[in-house]
Amino acid sequence: MALDGRIVEYLENGKFICAYVFADNGTRLHLLNQNSRELNLAPNRVVHSTNEKVAPASSREDIITILQKTAKERAVLAAAINLDEIWEIVSEKHEDAFGVDFMASLYFGDDPTDDQCAAFMRSVIGNRLYFKYKSGSIHVHSTETVEQIKLQQEKEKEQATFIAEKTTALRRLRKNGEPSEDWEDRDTTLQILADYYLFGKDSSESDLARKLVQNAELTGPHDIFYLLVTAGFWDKNENTHLLKQDIPTSFSDEALAEIEKIKLPNGADLPAADRKDLRDLQILTIDGPDTRDFDDALHIEKQDANYLVGIHISDVGLYVKQGTALFEEALKRGTSIYFPEKQLPMLPAALSEDKLSLLKDQVRPALSFLVLLSPTAEVLNFEIVRSIVSVKQQLTYQVADQLIKQDQELAALAALSVLLRQRRVNRGAILLPLPELHIKITAGDSIEINSAAVDTPSRILVAEFMILANTLGAQFVAEREAPGLFRCQAEPRQRLIEGFEKDIIKIMQQRKRLSPMSLLTTPKGHSCVGAPQYTTVTSPIRRLLDLIMQLQISYLIMGKGVLFSKKDMKHFGSIILTTLEKANQVKYLRQRYWILKYLQAKNGERLPALVIDSGPKRVHIFLEEFLLDADLPLNPAFKVTAGDTVLVKLAKIDPLSNILRLEW
Repeated sequence: MALDGRIVEYLENGKFICAYVFADNGTRLHLLNQNSRELNLAPNRVVHSTNEKVAPASSREDIITILQKTAKERAVLAAAINLDEIWEIVSEKHEDAFGVDFMASLYFGDDPTDDQCAAFMRSVIGNRLYFKYKSGSIHVHSTETVEQIKLQQEKEKEQATFIAEKTTALRRLRKNGEPSEDWEDRDTTLQILADYYLFGKDSSESDLARKLVQNAELTGPHDIFYLLVTAGFWDKNENTHLLKQDIPTSFSDEALAEIEKIKLPNGADLPAADRKDLRDLQILTIDGPDTRDFDDALHIEKQDANYLVGIHISDVGLYVKQGTALFEEALKRGTSIYFPEKQLPMLPAALSEDKLSLLKDQVRPALSFLVLLSPTAEVLNFEIVRSIVSVKQQLTYQVADQLIKQDQELAALAALSVLLRQRRVNRGAILLPLPELHIKITAGDSIEINSAAVDTPSRILVAEFMILANTLGAQFVAEREAPGLFRCQAEPRQRLIEGFEKDIIKIMQQRKRLSPMSLLTTPKGHSCVGAPQYTTVTSPIRRLLDLIMQLQISYLIMGKGVLFSKKDMKHFGSIILTTLEKANQVKYLRQRYWILKYLQAKNGERLPALVIDSGPKRVHIFLEEFLLDADLPLNPAFKVTAGDTVLVKLAKIDPLSNILRLEW
């Protein structure tokens, strides 16, 4: 039926609009609506039309007057309609859809007028509790559907009230910084906003949060963050990257209770424990000055022309076994994470820093790698034993570097470590030493940044003997054809470095050309280490991989066979890769945050930067003082090549947004 000459109704932004149809060409309607606007409309937008054509009016103004009068009368009629009575009648019928005219007649009587039918339609579309308009018919909701809609409407009403109340509180908080102790649901509201800031539309209450944000005018990139800081809900340097990854920051009551039950072995326990007593040896630890969890120690003995070196690892697996709450906590974390302002240990401090830490003059269970080395650092023989040890010296790297010059045992260890490193290089190892960045947050959030060389004598000493123990641990498992978790790395895509190299340009370029590392249940070579098979076992307090391999090796030593099957190892490997990726990302972003926070005070200044590579569009530079990679757009006015040092301007720095923009 052509609609020209008729009054129609359509919806616009949720409102009913009456219009007069000048022309209907079958695909578009040319209309004049009640608001004095002419427009073209698709016929499927029409929700109601009069049955008869309207007598032509003498002028445009007359048409508009008729439309406005019609709209007003229909609105009054619609407001008076009680749909629940009609629903009670038709819900008992077998049909679930009826014509508009029939439904209007149930309320207005037989032969309802166009205005009455349109009013009924308005009421149905505006209410939506009992009926649904679709394809020209009115569909009746079932009793179950009506109850569901009522619950939803009640929820929406409660939400609207919640939003109105909390919007007022949020605005007051933002404006005045009031703590609002009497604010009901305060923490709940702030948690909703926190989740929305962290996870956006993926947060559980994203729709509610979005409305709160809009109403409270928290629309800036970090308005929510600053509001939560003002409320005391977050610290001004809150680690949002940690919160986004949902990494646990506390331990279960069950895990803490297990620690209380741990009784460390003493002298009387030795025979029963079947452990080798190494307490009389001159065992020492060498670590950083801030280290609190000591899981590895060393000693050396002269045996004729050879040297017996002991690499002693805290026997964490003695207490943190599969099936314990402590093991489950380790599975959740995968590794300890060290931030400039704090650390998140893989195991509770009462264990990692006390009961299983190799502290001076304390008896501790250990897994000891006893390695017989020739004067040229060739491995002549080795055994891995369950032991009991007592550390005699606890040295820092700085102190050890000084003692190496005068202490014969330390000097011997240092000399052997240099030879061990040379042997690895001869097997193809790639040494890529970059300084270690230290960021310290002092009182008042003052930031101190400095770097330390990683190739000092004592650091090389510790690194090489840990690599040796890790290599021998992998060999021990591989020779017994037991399942393990082996760290593997294929040859680099391009080898730029042979032997020792300290040129930072070459080191950075080589790092970009390394093959990715993988974690396999069967051994393969590790190109960077220069080992036919490799794993890590020397940090079981800090790393899940080391704990799992320690448990596997311990069972093999005790003659109990294999503890973990290949399937178990694949499962653990998947967990380790996932947790490490999260931990490394959070650690990297947190360190970068503090560096950017430090540089923020220098905005506009110029800093020296090392050119690593220059491409057709971008120049890759390196801020050596902060170990920061960055890019600059190619500038024809500055012709640079790899190795050049340039001064770059700190143009824009935003730690919260992770923005570092540099200019020539």
